[in-house]
Amino acid sequence: MFKKLEITCDEATTICDKNQYGEATLLEKIKLNIHFLKCKICALYTKQNALLTKMYKKKAHADQHKSATLCMSEEEKEKMRKELEKLSA
Repeated sequence: MFKKLEITCDEATTICDKNQYGEATLLEKIKLNIHFLKCKICALYTKQNALLTKMYKKKAHADQHKSATLCMSEEEKEKMRKELEKLSA
């Protein structure tokens, strides 16, 4: 029975991306969480993906209130690198 709930890392990242946009089904979310129990790399991918999305949305929201820029400053890039390194440690 549990064999039906096992997924590959490729499937896990796809479900992670879908889940981030509210498109994953309940069964997919269950499969993803079961996969996280045995695969810490995919769990880390999910955390990093969520962090990047959060930072991007924050930046996009801030840009709406001032003149829009098309890229991140070097300071913002360095801050993002440091936060991603914290998650990887």
